[in-house]
Amino acid sequence: MKSTTGRQEAISAVINYKPLVNAIDLEGESTGALYGTNVFNDKVQRQLLSKPVYKALQRTIARGEPLDASIANEVASALKSWALEKGATHFTHVFYPLTSLTAEKHDSFFDPDGEGGMIAQFSGSALIQGEPDASSFPSGGIRSTFEARGYTAWDVTSPAYIYENPNGNTLCIPTAFVSWTGEALDHKTPLLRSMQALNEQAQRVLKLFGYDDPGMVTATAGPEQEYFLIDRNFFFARPDLLNAGRTLFGAKPPKGQEFEDHYFGAIPERVLSFMMEAEHEFYKLGIPIKTRHNEVAPGQFEVAPVYESANLGHDHQHIVMLELQRVAAKYGMSCLLHEKPFAGINGSGKHLNWSLGCKLGNLLDPGASPHENTRFLVFCFATIRAVHKYAALLRSTVASAGNDHRLGANEAPPAIISIFLGEQLEDIFEQIKEGNLSSSKASGTLKVGVDTLPTLPRHAGDRNRTSPFAFTGNRFEFRAVGSNQSIAWSSTVLNTIVAESLDYIATEIEALTGGDSTKLNEAVGKILQTIAVEHDAIIFGGNGYSEEWHQEAAKRGLPNLRNTVDALPALTEASSIELLSKYNVLSEREVLSRYEISLERYCRDVNTEGLLALEIAKTKILPAALAYQSQLTSLAAGLKSIGKSPSTKLLDEIISLTGDLEAEIESIEEALAHEGGDDLHEHALHYRDAVLANMLSLRKTVDALEEIVSDELWPLPTYQEMLFIK
Repeated sequence: MKSTTGRQEAISAVINYKPLVNAIDLEGESTGALYGTNVFNDKVQRQLLSKPVYKALQRTIARGEPLDASIANEVASALKSWALEKGATHFTHVFYPLTSLTAEKHDSFFDPDGEGGMIAQFSGSALIQGEPDASSFPSGGIRSTFEARGYTAWDVTSPAYIYENPNGNTLCIPTAFVSWTGEALDHKTPLLRSMQALNEQAQRVLKLFGYDDPGMVTATAGPEQEYFLIDRNFFFARPDLLNAGRTLFGAKPPKGQEFEDHYFGAIPERVLSFMMEAEHEFYKLGIPIKTRHNEVAPGQFEVAPVYESANLGHDHQHIVMLELQRVAAKYGMSCLLHEKPFAGINGSGKHLNWSLGCKLGNLLDPGASPHENTRFLVFCFATIRAVHKYAALLRSTVASAGNDHRLGANEAPPAIISIFLGEQLEDIFEQIKEGNLSSSKASGTLKVGVDTLPTLPRHAGDRNRTSPFAFTGNRFEFRAVGSNQSIAWSSTVLNTIVAESLDYIATEIEALTGGDSTKLNEAVGKILQTIAVEHDAIIFGGNGYSEEWHQEAAKRGLPNLRNTVDALPALTEASSIELLSKYNVLSEREVLSRYEISLERYCRDVNTEGLLALEIAKTKILPAALAYQSQLTSLAAGLKSIGKSPSTKLLDEIISLTGDLEAEIESIEEALAHEGGDDLHEHALHYRDAVLANMLSLRKTVDALEEIVSDELWPLPTYQEMLFIK
C-alpha cells in the first residue's frame, strides 16, 4: 500500500539526496586572509578614519569612555564608502528584543537626487539612532500597543559588518533597543550596563592592589553551541518540529546513544560540508570559531568559539544561530536549536564560558601557584560568593519551557546551582576556610605505558560534567544555558552579581586597611576566610545527578527550582530587584517586565505544544490507529468466515489503545480550554500541572501505538529514520 502521509516520500527523498558540488570556492583563499573581511574592524577603521576620530572611537571601545557624538558623521561616511565597495545597497540597525531573536529593519543608502538619478547617503544621525516600532515586541507592560515609539542606539563596542546575500549585501550595525522613556526593551542594553558596573567595581579592587592603569576590565564569553541536524524532508513531515522545534511524539528507537559511538566520531561528509561552509561565513564576520565535533546523541553536533568580550560574544552567538540554520538548508538539512528536540537522548545546551580580562591578562587565571596568586583568589572567591548568594536569580535566567525538558536530565546539569572547583582549588578553598593557606596541589605528568608515546602533562584536578557552574582552568563554565537561548540574560546577571561581590570585597578591604597598603594581605586573608566559611555550601565536586546530592543540597539550603514556574519568581524577590537597581542594570519596572514576559512566553510555548499535540493526535494518529484496527477487524472476520479461529490479541490491544487515545484527546481539549484570569502565575501553573501532564499521558499512548501500528500506515517520520538516515 502506498503511503498517503508523505512519510515514505520523505524517506525516499532523503535516500536519493544528491550532495552539492563545489558549494563554496576556497581556491587560493586562506582562512587567515578571509578572517574579518566583512567587518568594520580596527584595521579598517585605522585606514578609513582620520587619526583624531579613530582615537576617539577607540577610547570608547577600549576604555569605556563616553561616545563623542561629533565623530558620527565621519564614521558614517567611512562606513558608507566601505559598505558600498563591499556591494551593500542597504543598512540596518540590528537589535535583540526580548523575543531572544534578532530583529532588523533595512533602509536603502540611495535616495532620488532630483535629477532623475540616485545618490547614496548615510548621515551620522542615521548611524547613531534608528526608530523601529516598539509596540509589537514584548515589553511586559512598559509599552502599550498604541504607544509605538522606540529607539535603536549605535553600539560602538560591537563592530558593524556586511551580511552577504546572493542578490546583494547589507551593512549591519549592532544596536541597543530602548523605549521612548529610555527603558530597556532588549537584551543588549542591560548586558552593556552590567559590563559597566562590573568594570567599575573591578577597578576599585585592582586599585587597592596597586594597579593604577589596568585598562578596562571586560567580562568575556565563549558560548559553545550544540544542535541537531535532520533532513529537511523529515522536518517538514513533522508538524511538531516545524511549529514547536521538538518532537511531541516518538517511540524509542531500537538503537539510541547507548552504544556511545557518535561522540567525537568521524563527521559525515554531508555534515562536514555544511560545517565548512558555515565556518567560511563565520570567519568572514570575524567570529573566532575554534571547535567542531559530533556530540553525544545521534544527529547532534557542536561548534565552539574562542572567548571574546561578552557583548561581542553575544552578538556573534546570534549570528551563529542564524547561519547554522541558513547554511543547513542549502545542504537539505534543518538545524534544530531546541533544548530537547528528541526524548530519551541528550538535549542541547549552550555552555557559557565566562571570565574577566584586562591589560593585566585573564583575572581568573590561577597561574602555577594559585595559593600565592592573591589577585586570582579575590576574583575567584568573589564569583563563588556571588553564585551562592544569588543562585536562585542565576537559575531563573535559564528558565524556559524548552530548557525544562533538559535541566536535570542525564546529559545536563541539575536545576540545583552548585560550583565545581576541581581538586586543586577545592583544597585551597578548604585551607583558606581553616585559616592556614600554605600550598597548592601540583600538576604532574601522566605516563601512558607505551614507549613511543610522549609523557603527558597532567592537570591538578579532574573535570566534572554534572556541575552547572564549573571552574575549568582559567574561567567558569555555566552549563545550564539552553541551546536556543540568548547568552545575554545569564551574562547580565552573572556580571551584576560578581560586581556586587567585588563591591563588597573592596568596601571590606577599605574598612580593614584604612588606606594602609601594608595591611592589605592580612585584610584580604580575613575576607577570603569569611567568604569560604559563609559560602562553602555551594561547593560540590561529586555526582550532581545522584539522588544523594539532591538530599544533601536540601540540607545545605540550596534551592532546587525544578521548572520555569518555580524558578521565575526569583526575579520578583526584593533582593533581586534591589541588586539590579543598585548597579543601574535594570529598574524595578524593567525587572518585573522581564518576569511577565518570561511567564507569558512559557504559557504560549506550552499552549502551542498542546494545540499541536491535539491536532496531530486527531488528524494523523487516530486515523492511522482506526485504519489499522479496521484492517485487523476485516482480517479476523475473513478468517472466521472460512471457519478459522483468529487470534485477537493484537486487535484487542489496538482497540484498547485507540480508546485511550480518544479519551486523552478529550482530556487535553478540556485542559487547553482553560481561560486564564489576571493572575499570570496561576495561568502558568495550569499549563505546567494540567496541560503538560495531559500531553505526557497522550504521548505514552501515541508512542505505544507507534510500536504496533503497521509501518505503512504510520504517518510521522520515526526517531529511527530522523536520527539515522542521513
